[in-house]
Amino acid sequence: MAKYAMILNYKNCINCKACEVACKEENGIELGAKAHRIWVGTYEIEGKYPFLSIPSSTFYPSQCQHCANAPCEEVCPTHATYYDKNGVVQIDAQKCILCSYCMVACPYDARYVDTRTMSVDKCNFCSDTRLARGLKTTACQATCPTKVRIFGDMEDPNSEVSHILRTKEHFTLKAGIGTEPRLFYIK
Repeated sequence: MAKYAMILNYKNCINCKACEVACKEENGIELGAKAHRIWVGTYEIEGKYPFLSIPSSTFYPSQCQHCANAPCEEVCPTHATYYDKNGVVQIDAQKCILCSYCMVACPYDARYVDTRTMSVDKCNFCSDTRLARGLKTTACQATCPTKVRIFGDMEDPNSEVSHILRTKEHFTLKAGIGTEPRLFYIK
């Protein structure tokens, strides 16, 4: 049984949006849709001369954090949100009643309403598409030209994910709230 995780080397992100487009294509989401499974945000950096004379931006890709202690899973009254055998937080669209409890509970704002299925949706690490077909990467990782995303089994000591988690300094978002995300950012 795998324990999937993703590492983001966000400093390599050039905001090309290839990951967003690949995700939408893989999951049948309209390209112009504003709500989607992954996104690239912008963080403005400002400073004072001579250290930073003009404002600049840092890009930070994000998505569902696939928390080991997911608040969204705890509040779902129909158990539409659940963990699969690999620890990936999933959604059963057939059980979803659009109560939006999971959307409110998610501290990462990673959920949205899919108007095609009339259910809440989010990233599922391509488990129902690419992984189900035997591929070992997500669509967003496979398409990134600057190799921002690294996906794999953190339980496999020989995986790239395990190696990076052992050898590089990293952090998770909102670490103090106890969700134990499986999305890691390299410092």
